[in-house]
Amino acid sequence: MHTVLIISPGYPAEMPFFVRGLASTGVRVIGVGDQPVDSLPEMAREHLAAHWHVPSFADEDGIVAAVRERAAGVRVAQVESLWEPTMVLAARLREALGVPGLTVAQTIPFRDKEEMKRVLDGAGIRTPGHRRATTAAEVRAAAEAIGYPIIVKPIAGAGSAHTHRVDEAAQLDAVLPDLAGVPEVSVEEFVDGEEFTFDTICANGEVLYENICWYRPRPLVARSLEWISPITLALRDPLADHLAGGRAMGYAVIDALGFRDGFTHMEWYRKADGEVVFGEIGARPAGARTVDVMNYSCDTDLYTRWAEAVVLGRFTQPVTRRYNSASVCKRAQGQGRITAIEGLGPLLGDFDEWVTAVDLLPLGAPRRDWRQTLLSDGWVMVRHPELASCIDIADRFASDLRIYAG
Repeated sequence: MHTVLIISPGYPAEMPFFVRGLASTGVRVIGVGDQPVDSLPEMAREHLAAHWHVPSFADEDGIVAAVRERAAGVRVAQVESLWEPTMVLAARLREALGVPGLTVAQTIPFRDKEEMKRVLDGAGIRTPGHRRATTAAEVRAAAEAIGYPIIVKPIAGAGSAHTHRVDEAAQLDAVLPDLAGVPEVSVEEFVDGEEFTFDTICANGEVLYENICWYRPRPLVARSLEWISPITLALRDPLADHLAGGRAMGYAVIDALGFRDGFTHMEWYRKADGEVVFGEIGARPAGARTVDVMNYSCDTDLYTRWAEAVVLGRFTQPVTRRYNSASVCKRAQGQGRITAIEGLGPLLGDFDEWVTAVDLLPLGAPRRDWRQTLLSDGWVMVRHPELASCIDIADRFASDLRIYAG
């Protein structure tokens, strides 16, 4: 039987849905993860034929040796990873087992932001001015060469963690301590513009599904101001004229990086003068439940469509965009445990038809650290066929729904 190894089947929270999608195609799914099988979410356990527990993802050499030994009597056909920190591990396992898919060399440009931009520079794609830095002195030198304002972020980071905008040399001194534990950073030109995504599911080098999300506001701002309720909005019409440049760039980036099968998640900027500039790309889906935002825009199951793409090379049913769809992530006011949730009832009374999901922390639950998770203290998802109406509904949940902690 066709056997697929999936790395980290229980974490992040979306992974069990991808496990279920793989199983629905009729393949045998084996998990490789650092969670004991009893700790896996029920959905993952139900759809795994086996689970090979590894002590730590930090020991890649040990994992490769252990999996090679355990796979001796198994005809492994594929190795899949949808979580950023395990992408190189998956590539190493493919090479060790002799199965197709991204190699280590092909994976590195998706993980190393400087290598990524070097490849795309060579393909003539507009990237921000950039330099690699491993010391505080190198960061300062790069900043002077590029010119302020700049962005400083980890070479292999994700989700805007440890990412800073720096407007002048004095401000850089305040930022450097936060980067003390980061081995390498990318120092980049700051691009002033709106920020969008270009998400795809590909099979055999062909784009079977594409999506553009609009970040409101851009993640760097949302990560800097606690009071903001970040909105990610999947647009019903990705073919709109003002998105054409970013969409064309997305196709060019995928081609330049030689990506063939699976999910991609690219971020890009559109400046006030219409110029589009590459941000970064991952060979994985967007996080923070953005796959669900896309699902609600199409009334489909992209976890399963992804599995069909990587196993069958095709979708078994068409995907039709029907709605603009948005997630609104909420942050509690105050510290400690959740004490009150206000405004939800009236909002549901006004917009219940267009609300697709509500997941807020219950009263008494400890508040989460908003700097560590975009989903923060809960989220609401909404949709509407008309863009203006979807924006209005999302903005109302952003402003009128309040969570308090104390």
